[in-house]
Amino acid sequence: MEYDFDKIIERRNTGSLKWDRYPDDKAISMWVADMDFQAPPAVLETLRKCVDYGIFGYSLPTKELAEVIIQTMEQKYGWSIEPEWIVWLPGLVTGLNLACRSVGDVDDEAISFTPVYPPFLAAPVQSKRTLLTVPLMLRDGQYVFDLEKLKKTITGKTRLLILCNPHNPVGRVFSREELLALAEICLENDIVICSDEIHCELVLDEVKHVPTASLSSEIADNTITLMSPSKTYNIPGLGCGFAIISNEKIRRDYVETEKGILSTPNALGYSACLAAYRDCEDWRLAVVDYLRKNREVVYDFIKGELAPLSMQKGQATYLAWIDARKLGMSNPAGFFSKGGVILSDGKDFGAPGFLRLNFACPQEVLREALYRMKQSLERL
Repeated sequence: MEYDFDKIIERRNTGSLKWDRYPDDKAISMWVADMDFQAPPAVLETLRKCVDYGIFGYSLPTKELAEVIIQTMEQKYGWSIEPEWIVWLPGLVTGLNLACRSVGDVDDEAISFTPVYPPFLAAPVQSKRTLLTVPLMLRDGQYVFDLEKLKKTITGKTRLLILCNPHNPVGRVFSREELLALAEICLENDIVICSDEIHCELVLDEVKHVPTASLSSEIADNTITLMSPSKTYNIPGLGCGFAIISNEKIRRDYVETEKGILSTPNALGYSACLAAYRDCEDWRLAVVDYLRKNREVVYDFIKGELAPLSMQKGQATYLAWIDARKLGMSNPAGFFSKGGVILSDGKDFGAPGFLRLNFACPQEVLREALYRMKQSLERL
């Protein structure tokens, strides 16, 4: 089946966070991580059936949904999970905050590698935990863990490590060996891992995503895994995600923390989740192929036309992490916004001087945004 990812869909004045947050109605929004493609046809058809049914009462996940998730984990990652390990969430940022609140006590420490998705930096503080950070290292063109720095940063009060894999914003898919080394450090220091794997189905290179909890039963019992179809199938606004937690005590503490505070996903979210995992693999492969081509467009343009900007090719996600430090600007995102391109500011990720560009859009729009960035630099 053919899918038209080149179709330009006007999203301004639709209540879109991505396109309506900023007042410039001529700017191209390439900041927040949602795609400018319609959701897969099978998801849209499922949602139409839900609407036609016309009843939107309180909802439970179906047995089929759990079975499909179990099957997906087994087939794609060789990871065997049980239905009772699945904890449903209205979103992964929520799941991240629950991990920070349910592991350890007030004033304990949570640690994360930077740069990183901003909620990783905010959730520990919001949970009355102390945030510790360790910068990723750039080695041979790829970002890697600085495990020696990690060991030196850990203290007797460090209770949680928050991991992003595939990584937002740098796009790394960490290898089995890297994850094993990291997990061993956590086991030695009695540190629970919360592994956000929301981008695991958006791998662009010939590398394989390895769920942290699939490494061994001992590591699984020390890990909270967060997943969702929202990024891959472009349904984040439907608010449906889940945690996979094999350790009964960690799972019980996690669930107890959310009681009376959070609602579960709604009927539309559950239905879209089922359709995405069950019926949309061909669409996923097609969108990954399109994103891979867009990544090359961004990389080649930056390398050839946008000096002194630079970037490393990410192995996954639809996010380009751009080094703009050679511009010598305190606010490079503000500079490019004046030229009509809205980008994410690296300082929000713990890395001032960098930019994050979302290339999940029709290639015509992407090329126009890159051309505007070039024009902005030429006016310097």
